[in-house]
Amino acid sequence: MKSFTDTAHSGVPPINIGLLVQLFENASDIAFFIKDAQGRYVGVNESLLRRHGLRCPADALGRLPREICPGDFGRVPSEQDARILKTGHPLIDHLEMQWHRPHEPVWCLTTKLPIIAQDGQVLGIIGFSRDVRVPVESHDIPEEFAMALTFFENHLNEIRSPSDLAKRSKISLQRLARLTKRLFGLTPGQLITKTRIAVASSLLLESSMSISEIAFTSGFYDQSAFTRSFRTSTGVTPSEFRKHAEGHQT
Repeated sequence: MKSFTDTAHSGVPPINIGLLVQLFENASDIAFFIKDAQGRYVGVNESLLRRHGLRCPADALGRLPREICPGDFGRVPSEQDARILKTGHPLIDHLEMQWHRPHEPVWCLTTKLPIIAQDGQVLGIIGFSRDVRVPVESHDIPEEFAMALTFFENHLNEIRSPSDLAKRSKISLQRLARLTKRLFGLTPGQLITKTRIAVASSLLLESSMSISEIAFTSGFYDQSAFTRSFRTSTGVTPSEFRKHAEGHQT
């Protein structure tokens, strides 16, 4: 089995793990990682350690994501890694919710690339997860777009697609895509999903509403559609999310 440091003869330059980690050490909103062919961490930056409540790199190195993050929030990235290692297919800008210790759910865009030798063997994974916390000044947002966003946040059932949001904003789909990418780092579809799931997450944490009531309030057609979308974005079902949050608050 090849390692990161003995692949030069296959046409793949050796990977200096320490140098790459150092490159991302000052990026507080980016959790950077390198994993081996079994999906175990071999390089992590400080932001990743803080995200999981770990004290030092030794707490993560040699371990799988599910071994440092309990429940489905550890299971889902481990399953992602297994698919990438098996297929060699990357994961690009995947919008997902992750759990920052002790009990703070945050949105991230995750990218994972397979490290592939010239002979096609997948040697590991390199990637990062970027927090979606882009500060935006009000004057940077066109007035009609800002009004459309406010309308959407208060009427989640009335905007179903990027086309609806573009129409409400009185701009083209192309301009909408440029705006959401520049201002929020998201595609229009990702922004709509994030807004719906964020509202649903708050209701799950702060209200006693039933799952079906939250589904309707958050703009989903029915509870099944809500559960599918919520699980795709967070890795857990709405009921599991509520139970997990309650467990952290006790």
